[in-house]
Amino acid sequence: MFKKILIANRGEIACRIIKTARRMGIATVAVYSDADARAPFVQMADEAVHIGPSPAAQSYLIADKIIAACKQTGAEAVHPGYGFLSERTSFAEALAKENIAFIGPPINAIAAMGDKIESKKLALKAGVNVVPGFVGEIDDTEHAVRISAEIGYPVMMKASAGGGGKGMRLAYNEQDVREGFEATKREGLNSFGDDRVFIEKFILNPRHIEIQILGDQHGNILYLNERECSIQRRHQKVVEEAPSPFVTPKMRKAMGEQCVALSRAVGYYSAGTVELIVSGADPSGESFYFLEMNTRLQVEHPVTECITGIDLVEQMIRVAAGEKLAMTQEDIKIDGWAIENRVYAEDPYRGFLPSTGRLTRYRPPVEGWTDDGAENGRRGFDGIRVDDGVYDGGEVSMFYDPMIAKLITWGQTRDEAADLQIAALDRFEIEGLGHNIDFVSAIMQHPRFRSGELTTGFIAEEYPDGFQGAASSAELVKSLAAIAGFVATAEADRARYVDGQLGDTLPPPSRWQVKIADAVHDIEMIDGEMHVDGALFELSMEYDPGDRIIEAEVDGDELAVKITKTRNGFNLSTRGAKHVARVLPGHIAHLAAHMIEKIPPDLSKFLICPMPGLLTTLHVGEGDIVEAGQPLAVVEAMKMENILRAEKTGTVKLVNAKAGDSLAVDAVILEME
Repeated sequence: MFKKILIANRGEIACRIIKTARRMGIATVAVYSDADARAPFVQMADEAVHIGPSPAAQSYLIADKIIAACKQTGAEAVHPGYGFLSERTSFAEALAKENIAFIGPPINAIAAMGDKIESKKLALKAGVNVVPGFVGEIDDTEHAVRISAEIGYPVMMKASAGGGGKGMRLAYNEQDVREGFEATKREGLNSFGDDRVFIEKFILNPRHIEIQILGDQHGNILYLNERECSIQRRHQKVVEEAPSPFVTPKMRKAMGEQCVALSRAVGYYSAGTVELIVSGADPSGESFYFLEMNTRLQVEHPVTECITGIDLVEQMIRVAAGEKLAMTQEDIKIDGWAIENRVYAEDPYRGFLPSTGRLTRYRPPVEGWTDDGAENGRRGFDGIRVDDGVYDGGEVSMFYDPMIAKLITWGQTRDEAADLQIAALDRFEIEGLGHNIDFVSAIMQHPRFRSGELTTGFIAEEYPDGFQGAASSAELVKSLAAIAGFVATAEADRARYVDGQLGDTLPPPSRWQVKIADAVHDIEMIDGEMHVDGALFELSMEYDPGDRIIEAEVDGDELAVKITKTRNGFNLSTRGAKHVARVLPGHIAHLAAHMIEKIPPDLSKFLICPMPGLLTTLHVGEGDIVEAGQPLAVVEAMKMENILRAEKTGTVKLVNAKAGDSLAVDAVILEME
C-alpha cells in the first residue's frame, strides 16, 4: 500500500480524498493556487505545495507542477479527483514515466473513452446499445424513408454541419420524412453551405441514467447499480439519486452487464461511470443507449456509497496499489435510497447568475462528513451528509466551479430521503452571496419529482419563466405569521428592559397584524397561548432575540425557519421560498393603509453589473449613441462570459469602470441619458 499520495485537485473532492486516505493510514499532499492558500483542504493535508497563480490554467492544469510536487514530497501516487487533469492521457503518461502511480484507470482506457466516435465503435463491438442512426450518404427522399423505417420512429433529421437548432426536423412517421427531408437539406445548405443530412433515433422523454463501474487489475469488474441524474440545468447536473425510480431489476441487470462488457473491452480498472440515455416513454426499459464513459470518480459518487456501503475512494486507492477487489457482484446490494443536491453559488431568483464573494456566514445543517470507516458512516449523521470544502468567512472564487457543498441524504425510502433533504436545506445557512438552496428545496417538494416522472427537460419544463420560490400553501403562510407574531412579542419584551428609557416600564404589545404577500393575519398572545385571527393556534417554539433559525412545531409538524430582522418586520425563509413579513402593533396597523407607497427609482438609464465578475470588455465610451439591445460590455464570472446589452436607446453620459476592473454585484458600469 502507498505511504503517501498527492491530491491533484481542490475543494470538496480534495477534502473527501484526504479523509479516506487518513483513515487508511496514508499521508497526503495537497497542491494549491494563490486563491486556495487558506482553503480547508490545504489545512487538512499533511503537506501542502504551492503551484502557482489562481487561474487553473496556471496552476491545477499544469502537469509538470504536479509532478514536481510529487518529487519534492516523495508522493508515490496521485489521485486526480474529477475535472482538471483527471481524464488527460498526457498526465497519466507523464506520471508513468516518473514511476508515480495514477489512481485511476489505464491510459488506453482513458484514451479510448475520451474519443466520442471511437468510444461508440467500441461500445457497438462490445454489444452495448448505441443510439440507432445512419451517418452515411443519403441519396434521396426514398432512401431517407427506408432508413427511417429501419431505425424506427420517431427520428431526428439533422444537417451534418448543423448547429444552434438549425437544420433539425423531427419525424414521427413516413409523411414527416417525405415533407421534411428536402427542407432539412435546404436549411443545411442555406445556413452552413452543406446539404448533407444524417438521421438518428429520437429518444422520447429522455432520462439520464448512469452505471457505476468498479474493476481491479486482475480482471474483476463489477457494476455498483445505477444513479438517476436527469434533473439538469443547461446540461449541468443538479440532483442525483440512487437507485433510479424508473429502473427495474431487469433493466439494472441488462444495463450493468452491458457496461461491464464495455469496460472489459478496454481493460478497465478503478472506478468509472458509463452514462446512458434512456427513453422514459418505453416502460420496458429496453430503450437505453450509450452516451459516454467518464473514466474518473463522479461528483455524485456519495449516493452510490450510501446504498452499497462501498467507499469508492478507498477502492480506487487499493486497486491502484494492485489489490484485488474484496467483493463480488453477488455482494452488491441496494440498501435504502440516497439523494444528492449540489449547493451552488448562483442566484436562482436572478436567472441563476453566478454569485462569487465571501461567505459571511456558512453553517451546514450537520458537521462536514468525516470518514470513520463504518458502512453506515458514509450516510453522515442520522442520514444527512455534507461534503464541502469551504469555511465560514472563506471566499467562493471566480476562478473555479461555483459548487459550495454537496448535501446527501439517505432514507429507507425515496420519500424519506427527499423529506430529509427539505429539512436539512431549511437549516442550511449561507450568507454573503447568492445560492440555490431554495431552488433545490422546491424541486424536492415538486409533485412531479415525487412521482419519479423525470426527464432531462424537467427544469426547463417546470420553470419556463425562471424561479420565483416554491409555492407556499395558505397554511404555511399562516404558520409563518404566527411565528412572526411570537418573535415580535419576544423582541418587544426585551426592548422594554433597555436602560434609560423615558417613563415607566410598559408591558410589551401582545396584539399584532402580520402581512405576508397578500395574506393578512391578526396575531394575539393571550395568557401565553397563540391566537391567529381569533382562534387558538397550536404553536410550540422558543426564541431568544438574535436567533437565526427557529425550530417550531405547528400542529405536531416540525418547521425550521431562517429569520432576519427588518425595519418593520422580518425576512423568513423556509420550504424553498423567502417571505417578507410586515409586523405592526395591532393598535396602529389600520394606519398602514394611509401610508404613501414608495415608487422604485428608474434604473433603466444605468448599466448595472448583474453579478460579481471581471469586466473584460467595454464596447462604448462617453458620448457614444447606443441602440436598444446593443452589446455594451462583457463580464466574466465562473469561467463564463456574459454580454450586457442596452435596455433602451440613448447616449452614454458617464462611464464608471474600465476593462480589467473587478466588479461587485449591482455595481454601476455606465450611465446613459
